[in-house]
Amino acid sequence: MKPTLQLKLSQHLTLTPQLQQSIKLLQLSTLELNQEIERYLQENPLLEREENSEPNFSAPASAAPASAPDTDNERSSQGEAASPDSGDDIGIEDRIDWSDTGSGVPSRSDDDDFDFQEVQAASASLREHLNDQISLSPLSDRDRMLVRFIIEALDDDGYLHQELEELFDLLPPEFGFEPDDLVIALHHVQQLEPTGVGARTPQECLDLQLQALPDSPVRSLALIIVEQYLELLADRSFAQIRRITGCEDEILKAAQAMILHLDPHPGSSISGAQTHYVLPDVNVRKVRGRWLATLNTEAMPRLRVNQLYATLLRQNRGQAGELSGQLQEARWLIKNIQQRFDTIIRVSQAIVDQQRQFFDHGEVAMRPLTLREIADRLELHESTVSRVTTQKYMATPRGVFELKYFFGSHVATETGGAASSTAIRALIRQIIDAEDKKKPVSDAKVADLLNQQGIVVARRTIVKYRTALNIPPVSQRKTL
Repeated sequence: MKPTLQLKLSQHLTLTPQLQQSIKLLQLSTLELNQEIERYLQENPLLEREENSEPNFSAPASAAPASAPDTDNERSSQGEAASPDSGDDIGIEDRIDWSDTGSGVPSRSDDDDFDFQEVQAASASLREHLNDQISLSPLSDRDRMLVRFIIEALDDDGYLHQELEELFDLLPPEFGFEPDDLVIALHHVQQLEPTGVGARTPQECLDLQLQALPDSPVRSLALIIVEQYLELLADRSFAQIRRITGCEDEILKAAQAMILHLDPHPGSSISGAQTHYVLPDVNVRKVRGRWLATLNTEAMPRLRVNQLYATLLRQNRGQAGELSGQLQEARWLIKNIQQRFDTIIRVSQAIVDQQRQFFDHGEVAMRPLTLREIADRLELHESTVSRVTTQKYMATPRGVFELKYFFGSHVATETGGAASSTAIRALIRQIIDAEDKKKPVSDAKVADLLNQQGIVVARRTIVKYRTALNIPPVSQRKTL
């Protein structure tokens, strides 16, 4: 077979470096975006933050911004970036005066917004908290050594899961400790604050906390229930507890309330997880009868091309070398970040327009919405909308929500329409909140009540939504 040369024309998708960067920035959260910007600032001398200029956001939120990068339909093009003299910039940068105030925290003017994420209070761990108490105790060095040994064996909730026999085997034999010494040391640990640390079971933890309360008939009954009938209390078998203990309803109700106020995880109050705050990307407010979405300027970094370097490059075009590529990279980054926020505001406003009943009336008025609807409305690809709505947050008069929150599946109604799963969950919560706590409604009854409103929902769907709402089953919601 004779070899030949053939010419063939074909089309294929090519992702330019600018388009790849634009897609990457679009799917980043605000925190990840700031980290990425910090990396660029360290690597590119032609990129800098604009510290002293106020942002100019004269364009209304309803204005049509640039389209988002759409890899599936090749709607984005590389294009020419603005010249360095045009002052490429976006967003805003918080300004904090780190002058010496003598207090160890940054000083600021009253008009500046303070970012509490920048200053985090130092918190001691549970073990440090307990060791500090032991340091002030009148124990001997020998006893203090054993107490610290047990403290190191506690978990973050304050529980001792290892048996004392196992811990005793770990002690150096040359010190001559006895098993009873470890029992005494554990007793010292259980006298520390927070009350309940050093317990080996949740039952013992509750018992230690009750023992520390003043003596009363209610406390005595609560001790009996915790030590002997805790499973009956968990199963809401109040009639059986009354029959066994012979107590009155009022005392049993007070004992139940006392037990419920105890902390089964005492160590978590000391070594609790750090709270992470969400900085919303979009703010929503009502203006002249219409709900409008606007960008949160605090979440927008303000960048520009270094004017000195840009001027030098223009004067020495033939000798720029690597700096010329860094200039183009800085322009790309500024343009792509601007495009990222343009796309976020477009998608956010489209969501607000579709879910305006939610902003007026709450969750029960949420309508079914899919990514495809927003994508078709804005002429974007569905994957682009998915990237925009992931880890982006909207601050509304009803709270702060991730953009994904406004999308949900639909359930058919008897009239041929559809109800949002979010609205159905809100109705389920309303029904359960209004129930008689002595005779709570079952899942089947909730399904019947929804069917009476024209919403056809199976009982297993009610169970799924109730579980998602962290609402216990009917047997665990029953009270005295």
